[in-house]
Amino acid sequence: MVAAPARAQVSIDINQGNVQPLPIAIPDFLANGSDPQLARDIAGVIAADLKRSGLFAPIDHKAFIEKISSFDAPPRFGDWRIINAQALVTGQVVRQGDGRVSTQFRLWDVFAGNQLEGQQFLTDKNWRRVAHLIADMIYERLTGEKGYFDTRVVYVSETGPKDKRVKRLAIMDQDGFNNRFITAGGELVLTPRFSPTSQEITYMSFGNADPRVYLLNLETGQREQVGNFPGMTFAPRFSPDGQKVAMSLEQGGNSSIYAMDLRSRATTKLTDSGAIDTSPSYSPDGNQIVFESDRGGNQQIYVMSAGGGGAQRISFGQGRYSTPVWSPRGDLIAFTKQSGGKFAIGVMRPDGSGERVLTEGFHNEGPTWAPNGRVLMFFRDQGAGPKIFSIDVTGNEQAIPTQGFASDPAWSPPLN
Repeated sequence: MVAAPARAQVSIDINQGNVQPLPIAIPDFLANGSDPQLARDIAGVIAADLKRSGLFAPIDHKAFIEKISSFDAPPRFGDWRIINAQALVTGQVVRQGDGRVSTQFRLWDVFAGNQLEGQQFLTDKNWRRVAHLIADMIYERLTGEKGYFDTRVVYVSETGPKDKRVKRLAIMDQDGFNNRFITAGGELVLTPRFSPTSQEITYMSFGNADPRVYLLNLETGQREQVGNFPGMTFAPRFSPDGQKVAMSLEQGGNSSIYAMDLRSRATTKLTDSGAIDTSPSYSPDGNQIVFESDRGGNQQIYVMSAGGGGAQRISFGQGRYSTPVWSPRGDLIAFTKQSGGKFAIGVMRPDGSGERVLTEGFHNEGPTWAPNGRVLMFFRDQGAGPKIFSIDVTGNEQAIPTQGFASDPAWSPPLN
């Protein structure tokens, strides 16, 4: 639709230790025959996504010198250099004859004076998703990494008095908007987990009988019972290909790790240590599983082959380690660590080296990775009730708005 993108001179190296946020200007989009508020809102969601990542610093509109008045005319780059904008996003929103809305944007390298990216989207009403898609394209063009804004998060919503909490599964966009409930609240639900290949989740449900594991397709609403597991101690996690789940089952006072083939429903026992082995999570290549175990005396993190066998301990710091989750990139394992009365969310390499605490405080728990492996969500309960937060691997922390209290977040793969 526009000239071929030039090679970027402006970019962000997200692999360096401390990343300085990139100054980026995002003026209100033009409203050509459309709703001016909608045009402002789309630009606002893009700016909020990029700012929340910790890698971008949107410039205050009051500093702008040029007022963008034409989408087709090149910007006056000198005016944007004066205010130190290294990148500039311009856009317009046009109402089509059939009622659909066309959103166009362009990403400019201010110092090189050329266009880096441009695209057009058509939508009936889901304008927030269009904004997230644009933010993803900007993020990828300037960092070289996939964006994570066009994603959703499923979590356990908690309402009512503390001693009579109603727990329902809810789902929202990654920024907390478009929240809706997906279970009715008639039974206790826990620990939802997304398939890495589809918009499908597993979760545990406690009715009048033993805990049951369900598979729920979020697009069709179809729910299927995976199994009835009296001794289940932790919800299943999917394998990277979505064909198996790993889980822990208790028998005789000990918990062992099992794998279940979702097609045949056949289960395979993977650990037999005589200890409490729980919280399994596959590596992104499917070859290994990380889990927690007290086989050494207290909770620590171990790694073993996905087929079972010998396990290697990788955590050696002070305190107890739990809820390990392998990054989709494969380079880090996130965990919860309890030490000195504090709960920390941290990361380490798969061999146990490079351990870093990202945040700590009163009752932090349950990390889940964004699909690009750079950002985590977790929940924190400071006494009144749990809330969800996000934090990236450099320590940039944000509160995520939810309706009521919220726990056990699980991040989706990118939407199709």
